[in-house]
Amino acid sequence: MKHPAVLVLAAVVLLPLAVRPAIATEIWIFAIFGLGLNLLLGYTGLLSFGQATFFGSSAYVAGYLLKHYGIGLFLALGVGIGIGALSALLVGYLCVQRSGLYFIMLTFALNQLFYFVAYQWTSVTGGEDGMPGIPRPPLLGVDLRSPLAYYIAVSALFLIALWAMKRIVESPLGKILQAIRENELRAEAVGYNVPRFKLLAFVIGGAFSGLAGVLYAMLFGIVPLEAISFVFSGNVVFATLIGGSGSLYGPIIGSFVFIWLSESMSVMWARWPLLLGVAFVIVVLFLRGGVVEAWNRFWSWRSSKRAA
Repeated sequence: MKHPAVLVLAAVVLLPLAVRPAIATEIWIFAIFGLGLNLLLGYTGLLSFGQATFFGSSAYVAGYLLKHYGIGLFLALGVGIGIGALSALLVGYLCVQRSGLYFIMLTFALNQLFYFVAYQWTSVTGGEDGMPGIPRPPLLGVDLRSPLAYYIAVSALFLIALWAMKRIVESPLGKILQAIRENELRAEAVGYNVPRFKLLAFVIGGAFSGLAGVLYAMLFGIVPLEAISFVFSGNVVFATLIGGSGSLYGPIIGSFVFIWLSESMSVMWARWPLLLGVAFVIVVLFLRGGVVEAWNRFWSWRSSKRAA
């Protein structure tokens, strides 16, 4: 993919002109969420169906403090990142003790545990009705209640998150995580503490998920129970795989595809998830690298055709 950073910046500028600011904002929030999962799935080789645990926990805690204590925006974001990292530390510590199918099922089971706690703790979370009435504090005196103003703030945070993740995956840590993905036994043989690095990937991914959870809560003014559900975890997995796991920009493309389908096609066709299922089957069978791989294949074919 040529000049991806330029394309991302262009998308940030042009997206609110193509869709409603609320949908555009949701795309960037979901992209931040996908960046956190991609560090686990694409770079470390860990398929987690529990990312909504960190997303939803951060949304509930920060939303509760925003609603009842009127904390500021930066504190809310810090709380969200901290809760996301802490919950990921707890979940990750248990999950990295196992591998393969047992690892996947542990992430799913713990997600279900958090979901039912939120469902039953109605005095705090609101249960199946969710937690409504979450305000948007101003940012350095700027009122963020305007959809466009909030879009600008979220897109700026997305760009910062993308830059941070780029630094992480290109750092020695990122190379170690990729080594674990390619051959865990060999990485352990050369002296790396594999469970510790897996846990670190969990914590970093949880921090990104927590940031996304707080932004999501302030976007709609409510934390729905679905934000901590297994289905929400599955959605970000699908989006990341369709966009291209293992590529820094894959989750961003997947977020565009998933949110656009869910927001636009659902109005025209109630069975729109069939399209998502077809796209997922195509990716699994023919394009393991998702849209990013398809794009790279196209440019390779075009270059070879010109050379011929």
